[in-house]
Amino acid sequence: MAELLQLAGSIVSILFIAWLARFWRLGGDVRIHSEAQARDIAEETLCGFNPVDIAIDKAGIAALLRDDQGRHMLIRRHGVQWAGRLLDRHSESRLDQNFLTIGTGEKTFGTITLNLGEQAPSWASGLRHLNNGQHNMGNTHA
Repeated sequence: MAELLQLAGSIVSILFIAWLARFWRLGGDVRIHSEAQARDIAEETLCGFNPVDIAIDKAGIAALLRDDQGRHMLIRRHGVQWAGRLLDRHSESRLDQNFLTIGTGEKTFGTITLNLGEQAPSWASGLRHLNNGQHNMGNTHA
């Protein structure tokens, strides 16, 4: 009988913890689902960054944004929160068909590969302009 009570108590405890995690919205979906969400993340990262073009990775793990000043921002998960960096001439990018690999030159932010589909070549072209110094904004890491 004691074993049944212990088992029932364990099951009740597990169900309570699962309910509590759901109530607090812990462990939810950590992908970018829309351009509006990407805009919000960019605004939180850098006040006043107003994107005019947005490309979201097919899996929703990251996004590239460009504002009307020609600045490019990469947003991605960094630990348990979203982080963004303005890309500058120190950024690295490599195009492989529909995949664009981007590095910020910042060790802690790392490198990420985005599946941008047919948009990948045009975004790679825009990033090449950054590397040529046309849109160099100095130290622009957010």
